[in-house]
Amino acid sequence: MTSFWTGKRVRLRGIEPDDWAAFMQFAVDEERLGDLLHPPRSAEGFRSWTREQAAAKPDDDCFVLAIEEMDTGAVVGAVGSHHADPHAGWFEYGVTLGAAHRRKGYAAEAVVMLLRFMFAERRYHRCEARIFASNDGSLALHRRLGFAEEGRLRDRVFFAGEHHDLVVMGLLADEFAQLHS
Repeated sequence: MTSFWTGKRVRLRGIEPDDWAAFMQFAVDEERLGDLLHPPRSAEGFRSWTREQAAAKPDDDCFVLAIEEMDTGAVVGAVGSHHADPHAGWFEYGVTLGAAHRRKGYAAEAVVMLLRFMFAERRYHRCEARIFASNDGSLALHRRLGFAEEGRLRDRVFFAGEHHDLVVMGLLADEFAQLHS
């Protein structure tokens, strides 16, 4: 039997200290593509963060996993859950991929593995994703995965000198099961 965390193209795994350079590149990609803008962080800052992540235990059902490309073993992105409320049965999640690894199916495969774990193993009922309205690729990915647009928070985020809308998308466990058995 193959691992639950291994797909056709990617494998999800814990973050290792040696992954720091990949995460540093993801930050550069996010800024260059207009996804996020943060103050520059040193290589040592990324090394420290990956060491902390490698040693961290999951905070209830909140965690970050590296997305590793199966053929090369390269870290191509990250996926994780956050803001989980097990009592109410909902969680939020996020995914990021390096610019060179987008539009290859890696994100979709990684997200399906994460959602399968959260819905089937952890018994959550609902997943939310918050996406910049200008991120057409991410909006299209979420629609393909079965997410529905549930709302738009106007001028919710500020980056690159402007306010931007944030789209809230949701997916229920039974909708996921119908699409991704």
